Amino acid sequence: MNSRQKWLLLAVGLGIMLNPLNSSMISVALIRLQRTFGMEYTSASWIIFAFYIASAVAQPVMGKASDVWGSKRIFLAGQTMVFTASLLAPLAPGFGWLVALRILQSIGTSMMAAVGMALVRIHISAKSGAALSALSLFLSGAAAVGPFVGGLLTYWGGWEAIFLVNLPLTAAGYLLARKVVPDDAPLPANSRLSALRSRIPTLGIPGMLLFAFGLTALLLGILSAKSSGHAGPAAISLMSLGAVLLIAFVRHEYRSPSPFIPLRTFHENPALYRVNLEYVLVNLLYYSLFFGMPPFLQTVRRLSEYQTGLLMLCLGLCSLAVAPAAGKWVDRSGPRPALTGAAVLMTLGSLLLTAVTSHSSFLGIAASLAAFGAANGLNSVAMQAALFRSAPKTIIGVASGVFNTSRYLGTILASLLIGLVMGDRFTAAGLRWLGGGLTAVAFLLLILSRRHQPEKEDGR
Repeated sequence: MNSRQKWLLLAVGLGIMLNPLNSSMISVALIRLQRTFGMEYTSASWIIFAFYIASAVAQPVMGKASDVWGSKRIFLAGQTMVFTASLLAPLAPGFGWLVALRILQSIGTSMMAAVGMALVRIHISAKSGAALSALSLFLSGAAAVGPFVGGLLTYWGGWEAIFLVNLPLTAAGYLLARKVVPDDAPLPANSRLSALRSRIPTLGIPGMLLFAFGLTALLLGILSAKSSGHAGPAAISLMSLGAVLLIAFVRHEYRSPSPFIPLRTFHENPALYRVNLEYVLVNLLYYSLFFGMPPFLQTVRRLSEYQTGLLMLCLGLCSLAVAPAAGKWVDRSGPRPALTGAAVLMTLGSLLLTAVTSHSSFLGIAASLAAFGAANGLNSVAMQAALFRSAPKTIIGVASGVFNTSRYLGTILASLLIGLVMGDRFTAAGLRWLGGGLTAVAFLLLILSRRHQPEKEDGR
């Protein structure tokens, strides 16, 4: 890679890291927020759910928007939105306002995450494995060190600090991206507004609305049932409405000449479906540990936010240590071996959880975290490489958006699984049951990883 491409990677990395960083810092601050606003854990968890629901909807929407209006425009707008939301969040007069600003923050970070990979795919064609490895240092590194950063900030500056830390990051990222990211194709000079209007039909607005409202209604129904402990009429109505709208979305997309998500192209590339299914499972496994371990350490083992973040750092350090080698491995052998190795590590880490007690040594807990961290470093590169192999360049923006939506669906499922197993009280027994469930999921992922074509059959 030349110097300009390296600066491009840095600019994209500073942008895409904000989504995993902000989604992970909150894991250690959640108990503090619960106590500050005087609510139960399940109610306080809505600050997590809202972020992921908004991300799940916004990722493909922003990916599609970048395909139509240009990646750089969307990327810079995302930086501005995150800066604004992070500036206002500490001033929120109540928890509802804080959740609303988290949604705005989520949409802004999703704008960058959805187009960041597309920018790399378009502008860096040689040594794509090395480029993906570099980006994974931002993605997996931010997600994995987020609990430590969040614990440190919360311990010394309160929950407000986890929002304020975004201000210098977004300011620096905006200035760098504005300078080094190649400009989008210029809009016609005669009327920029009319040019934008002329591109609106290609967005697939009807399909976009069906997808957004359907997915939101379905997830709200599921999460409402989880929060209340039973599926009442309101939750059932929301889930039913969501299912009907998503079915209508699928029917519309297959028939529309300008679909929001080109399902026909996905149908012609079955590997796209498999990659997204695997990504759901990968994130179900990872975030079950990610969100389940900090409350256990704080409530059962009585660690402070700082101590919890320090122990969770095992996750980040192992991800960062593995990612560079993962890029070289994927370039040399394709994604299949790395995906299989990651599945084996997640199986091992899940099995270690089944042996945890309230008196287990921190070394045993760290071993499980290390296994998941190393697996995350492998998956960060190999899953993206598998996506790029299966997605045509013409839809890389929306394909990246759908791919990231799969991540958030896995994350939401992880939160639901934790609530189902733990409820409002975290115990060692609950963590063992969680480990047993994750072992079964990890074994399924191991089977799916073996279905990827070996490198020699990929036509390279």
